[in-house]
Amino acid sequence: MAQKDFQLNIPADISEQLQLNKDTPVRLVVKRDRLVVQLEEPRRQFFQHQSLLWPLATALIVSLLFYSYGIHQGLHTLKLVGNYSLATAIIILGVIMGAILFAGFFIHDRHNPQNHFTKNIYWRNFPVIVLSFTLILGLILTGSMWLLGMLFNGASFGLATASIILFAFSSVTNTAMSYFALMIDASVLSTVLTLVIISGVVIAMAVNNQKYWWQHNLSFLGTTGASSGGWQFNATLIFSALLMIALIDYLFVSLQESFPRSRRLWVLRGLLTLTAVDLGLVGVFPNNANSHALHDHFAVFLVYLIIALIVGVRWLLPQITRDFLLLSDGVGIALVVAALLFQVFGYFSLTAFEMIGFVISFGWLLMLLDRIEVLIATGTAGWIKQPD
Repeated sequence: MAQKDFQLNIPADISEQLQLNKDTPVRLVVKRDRLVVQLEEPRRQFFQHQSLLWPLATALIVSLLFYSYGIHQGLHTLKLVGNYSLATAIIILGVIMGAILFAGFFIHDRHNPQNHFTKNIYWRNFPVIVLSFTLILGLILTGSMWLLGMLFNGASFGLATASIILFAFSSVTNTAMSYFALMIDASVLSTVLTLVIISGVVIAMAVNNQKYWWQHNLSFLGTTGASSGGWQFNATLIFSALLMIALIDYLFVSLQESFPRSRRLWVLRGLLTLTAVDLGLVGVFPNNANSHALHDHFAVFLVYLIIALIVGVRWLLPQITRDFLLLSDGVGIALVVAALLFQVFGYFSLTAFEMIGFVISFGWLLMLLDRIEVLIATGTAGWIKQPD
């Protein structure tokens, strides 16, 4: 039997939304017995084009400058870790180069006519996004250098070898930051938000000089009693709030294209934005003596906002699924049970109650944002028909 070619007609509304033209490359992919039409976006082919030359060229130039500076200063060997070490150079130069390349590729990609992701990220959110990725890069490099210092204790290298190692690390970090600048979407921003919160809290715990902070409460990490850990915890809350506002802004701008002039979505957006602002204010007013009352008020109001979202999501979010409603009800019940075990039965300590409540609430918020992302992806649909 002779094989026969077919043609697919894409509905006009979908074609306009994706800004398709006759030169747009498209491919058909079979996934799990489904025929998927995928756009061959240029940014997906990052490693096949000259874009890769920028991260490598930048790494090479910085490594040569580092070598020249070492010659000028009369340096012959460098320690792996410590003051004025190779690790210090890798962290500082890596963060600077990564931030510059990330910002440059992000700005350049906004002018890409086939870019369907960053067009809904406004410039007001740009600094927060760049700082978020820069922060994560700094944490990764710091952790990597700490691990190498533990594995190769007392190691030192000649200046030429150190420059080559710097080039290797810079090439990887520059390429990663440039690549992620082209891959930003709601899923990536959600992941960054999670990493910022988790890493910030872990760092505040690690650098806290008060070993028994957990006998007080989770907010103790942000107080003056926590010694060096206070500002890390509070900065994490403030920065996470800004990143959450950027993610909410991106999601609802995209969602309005499929559900224009929806009052329910405006209410949902307002509640989510208030939740993010309140989270930031918990960090702005730490649980110190002079701001204890404000801290408690904002913390309690944060609980009220989460409850309002859990209860109201069934009316505010379009096309809500039964599974998500059951999940929301389960989260609400779990929070009530945790509160009873803490306040009535005294089973949970304050720290345990705060941790459990935070994990459950934050996890549900991420699932809600993921549900909104799915709604954006399925907002426009149509049949692809075979022509007669």
